[in-house]
Amino acid sequence: MRSSRLLSILMLLQTRGRMTAEKLAAEFEVSVRTLYRDIDALSAAGVPVYADRGPGGGFALMDGYRTRLTGLTDQEAHTLVLAGLPGPAAQLGLGQAMADAQLKVLAALPEGPGAAAMRAQARIHLDPVGWFRQADGGDWLTVLADGLWRDRRLAVRYGPRRPVDLVLEPLGLVLKAGAWYLIARCKGSCGPTAPRRSLRPS
Repeated sequence: MRSSRLLSILMLLQTRGRMTAEKLAAEFEVSVRTLYRDIDALSAAGVPVYADRGPGGGFALMDGYRTRLTGLTDQEAHTLVLAGLPGPAAQLGLGQAMADAQLKVLAALPEGPGAAAMRAQARIHLDPVGWFRQADGGDWLTVLADGLWRDRRLAVRYGPRRPVDLVLEPLGLVLKAGAWYLIARCKGSCGPTAPRRSLRPS
Protein backbone atom coordinates (compact mmCIF):
# COMPACT_ATOMS: atom_id res chain seq x y z
CA MET A 1 0.00 0.00 0.00
CA ARG A 2 2.78 2.45 0.90
CA SER A 3 4.75 1.70 -2.28
CA SER A 4 1.67 2.52 -4.33
CA ARG A 5 1.24 5.79 -2.43
CA LEU A 6 4.90 6.72 -2.99
CA LEU A 7 4.50 6.20 -6.72
CA SER A 8 1.31 8.25 -6.74
CA ILE A 9 3.04 11.09 -4.84
CA LEU A 10 5.83 11.04 -7.41
CA MET A 11 3.41 11.22 -10.33
CA LEU A 12 1.34 13.97 -8.70
CA LEU A 13 4.44 16.11 -8.29
CA GLN A 14 5.36 15.38 -11.90
CA THR A 15 1.94 16.28 -13.33
CA ARG A 16 0.88 19.14 -11.02
CA GLY A 17 4.19 20.64 -10.01
CA ARG A 18 4.84 22.07 -6.56
CA MET A 19 2.39 20.95 -3.85
CA THR A 20 2.31 21.65 -0.12
CA ALA A 21 2.59 18.91 2.46
CA GLU A 22 -0.96 19.65 3.59
CA LYS A 23 -2.40 19.23 0.09
CA LEU A 24 -0.49 16.02 -0.52
CA ALA A 25 -1.54 14.62 2.86
CA ALA A 26 -5.19 15.48 2.14
CA GLU A 27 -4.95 13.88 -1.31
CA PHE A 28 -3.96 10.53 0.19
CA GLU A 29 -5.87 10.88 3.46
CA VAL A 30 -2.77 10.53 5.63
CA SER A 31 -1.24 12.75 8.31
CA VAL A 32 1.30 15.44 7.45
CA ARG A 33 3.85 13.51 9.52
CA THR A 34 3.25 10.39 7.38
CA LEU A 35 3.59 12.52 4.25
CA TYR A 36 6.99 13.82 5.41
CA ARG A 37 8.13 10.22 5.97
CA ASP A 38 6.98 9.36 2.43
CA ILE A 39 8.99 12.28 1.01
CA ASP A 40 12.03 11.09 2.95
CA ALA A 41 11.55 7.60 1.48
CA LEU A 42 11.41 9.02 -2.05
CA SER A 43 14.59 11.00 -1.46
CA ALA A 44 16.33 7.90 -0.07
CA ALA A 45 15.32 6.04 -3.24
CA GLY A 46 17.10 8.65 -5.38
CA VAL A 47 14.11 10.72 -6.46
CA PRO A 48 15.24 14.39 -6.71
CA VAL A 49 12.43 15.92 -4.64
CA TYR A 50 13.14 19.14 -2.73
CA ALA A 51 11.24 21.47 -0.39
CA ASP A 52 10.71 25.23 -0.71
CA ARG A 53 10.17 26.94 2.64
CA GLY A 54 7.88 29.84 3.41
CA PRO A 55 4.64 31.12 1.82
CA GLY A 56 3.95 29.54 -1.56
CA GLY A 57 6.44 26.78 -0.82
CA GLY A 58 6.00 23.05 -0.96
CA PHE A 59 7.53 19.95 -2.44
CA ALA A 60 8.64 19.75 -6.08
CA LEU A 61 10.82 17.67 -8.39
CA MET A 62 14.06 18.95 -9.88
CA ASP A 63 13.55 20.51 -13.32
CA GLY A 64 13.77 17.97 -16.11
CA TYR A 65 13.16 14.91 -13.96
CA ARG A 66 10.49 12.50 -15.24
CA THR A 67 9.65 9.04 -14.00
CA ARG A 68 9.15 6.11 -16.36
CA LEU A 69 7.36 4.02 -13.72
CA THR A 70 4.00 4.26 -15.46
CA GLY A 71 3.01 0.65 -16.16
CA LEU A 72 -0.75 0.08 -16.12
CA THR A 73 -2.37 -2.77 -14.19
CA ASP A 74 -5.09 -4.93 -15.80
CA GLN A 75 -7.83 -3.13 -13.89
CA GLU A 76 -6.45 0.26 -14.85
CA ALA A 77 -6.33 -0.80 -18.51
CA HIS A 78 -10.03 -1.77 -18.31
CA THR A 79 -10.89 1.78 -17.23
CA LEU A 80 -9.37 3.41 -20.31
CA VAL A 81 -12.58 2.78 -22.28
CA LEU A 82 -14.40 4.73 -19.55
CA ALA A 83 -12.14 7.79 -19.75
CA GLY A 84 -14.15 10.82 -18.69
CA LEU A 85 -16.85 8.67 -17.05
CA PRO A 86 -15.93 8.40 -13.36
CA GLY A 87 -19.51 7.59 -12.34
CA PRO A 88 -19.84 4.38 -14.40
CA ALA A 89 -16.30 3.35 -13.49
CA ALA A 90 -17.15 3.68 -9.79
CA GLN A 91 -20.34 1.65 -10.30
CA LEU A 92 -18.24 -1.16 -11.75
CA GLY A 93 -15.92 -1.04 -8.73
CA LEU A 94 -13.13 0.59 -10.77
CA GLY A 95 -13.26 4.16 -9.47
CA GLN A 96 -9.86 4.15 -7.77
CA ALA A 97 -8.29 2.13 -10.60
CA MET A 98 -9.53 4.70 -13.09
CA ALA A 99 -8.07 7.58 -11.07
CA ASP A 100 -4.73 5.74 -10.86
CA ALA A 101 -4.76 5.00 -14.60
CA GLN A 102 -5.46 8.62 -15.52
CA LEU A 103 -2.66 9.79 -13.24
CA LYS A 104 -0.20 7.36 -14.87
CA VAL A 105 -1.25 8.42 -18.37
CA LEU A 106 -0.86 12.10 -17.46
CA ALA A 107 2.56 11.41 -15.95
CA ALA A 108 3.67 9.68 -19.15
CA LEU A 109 2.68 12.58 -21.42
CA PRO A 110 5.14 15.31 -22.44
CA GLU A 111 4.68 18.64 -20.68
CA GLY A 112 2.58 20.34 -23.40
CA PRO A 113 0.05 17.55 -24.10
CA GLY A 114 -0.02 16.71 -20.40
CA ALA A 115 -1.05 20.24 -19.48
CA ALA A 116 -3.72 20.23 -22.21
CA ALA A 117 -5.11 16.92 -20.94
CA MET A 118 -5.29 18.26 -17.39
CA ARG A 119 -7.16 21.37 -18.60
CA ALA A 120 -9.67 19.20 -20.45
CA GLN A 121 -10.10 16.97 -17.42
CA ALA A 122 -10.82 19.99 -15.22
CA ARG A 123 -13.27 21.64 -17.64
CA ILE A 124 -15.28 18.80 -19.20
CA HIS A 125 -17.75 16.62 -17.32
CA LEU A 126 -19.62 13.73 -18.93
CA ASP A 127 -22.83 12.49 -17.26
CA PRO A 128 -24.67 9.66 -19.08
CA VAL A 129 -27.70 9.71 -16.76
CA GLY A 130 -30.87 11.51 -17.88
CA TRP A 131 -32.40 14.39 -15.97
CA PHE A 132 -34.41 13.51 -12.85
CA ARG A 133 -33.06 9.95 -12.87
CA GLN A 134 -30.72 8.05 -10.63
CA ALA A 135 -27.96 5.88 -12.05
CA ASP A 136 -28.18 2.10 -11.87
CA GLY A 137 -25.71 0.41 -9.60
CA GLY A 138 -25.25 -1.76 -6.56
CA ASP A 139 -23.51 -4.91 -5.49
CA TRP A 140 -25.07 -6.86 -8.36
CA LEU A 141 -23.28 -4.67 -10.91
CA THR A 142 -19.82 -5.22 -9.44
CA VAL A 143 -20.53 -8.99 -9.36
CA LEU A 144 -21.53 -8.96 -13.03
CA ALA A 145 -18.45 -6.92 -13.93
CA ASP A 146 -16.18 -9.29 -12.01
CA GLY A 147 -17.65 -12.27 -13.87
CA LEU A 148 -17.12 -10.45 -17.16
CA TRP A 149 -13.46 -9.56 -16.46
CA ARG A 150 -12.69 -13.12 -15.32
CA ASP A 151 -14.67 -14.92 -18.09
CA ARG A 152 -16.74 -16.77 -15.50
CA ARG A 153 -20.26 -18.10 -15.78
CA LEU A 154 -22.92 -16.45 -13.66
CA ALA A 155 -25.80 -18.15 -11.86
CA VAL A 156 -28.67 -15.64 -11.66
CA ARG A 157 -32.35 -15.57 -10.77
CA TYR A 158 -34.13 -13.34 -13.28
CA GLY A 159 -37.68 -12.01 -13.49
CA PRO A 160 -39.91 -9.95 -11.18
CA ARG A 161 -43.01 -12.20 -11.23
CA ARG A 162 -41.93 -15.72 -12.13
CA PRO A 163 -38.19 -15.81 -11.48
CA VAL A 164 -36.13 -18.13 -13.68
CA ASP A 165 -32.78 -19.61 -12.63
CA LEU A 166 -30.24 -19.09 -15.41
CA VAL A 167 -26.58 -19.86 -16.04
CA LEU A 168 -25.08 -17.13 -18.21
CA GLU A 169 -21.82 -16.62 -20.04
CA PRO A 170 -21.27 -12.83 -19.91
CA LEU A 171 -20.24 -11.24 -23.20
CA GLY A 172 -20.38 -7.56 -22.32
CA LEU A 173 -21.97 -4.74 -20.32
CA VAL A 174 -23.87 -1.87 -21.97
CA LEU A 175 -24.62 1.50 -20.36
CA LYS A 176 -27.66 3.08 -22.05
CA ALA A 177 -29.17 6.31 -20.72
CA GLY A 178 -27.98 5.56 -17.20
CA ALA A 179 -29.22 1.94 -17.19
CA TRP A 180 -26.82 -1.03 -17.24
CA TYR A 181 -27.54 -4.15 -19.32
CA LEU A 182 -25.66 -7.44 -19.41
CA ILE A 183 -25.18 -9.10 -22.79
CA ALA A 184 -24.82 -12.83 -22.21
CA ARG A 185 -25.14 -16.29 -23.71
CA CYS A 186 -27.59 -18.53 -21.87
CA LYS A 187 -26.39 -22.05 -21.05
CA GLY A 188 -28.86 -24.92 -20.99
CA SER A 189 -32.63 -24.46 -21.03
CA CYS A 190 -33.54 -20.81 -20.70
CA GLY A 191 -37.27 -21.19 -21.04
CA PRO A 192 -39.55 -19.32 -23.45
CA THR A 193 -39.90 -16.23 -21.25
CA ALA A 194 -36.22 -15.80 -20.38
CA PRO A 195 -34.11 -13.43 -22.48
CA ARG A 196 -31.35 -15.09 -24.43
CA ARG A 197 -29.18 -12.10 -25.15
CA SER A 198 -29.67 -9.41 -22.53
CA LEU A 199 -30.26 -9.18 -18.80
CA ARG A 200 -31.14 -6.30 -16.56
CA PRO A 201 -31.73 -7.42 -12.95
CA SER A 202 -35.05 -6.37 -11.52
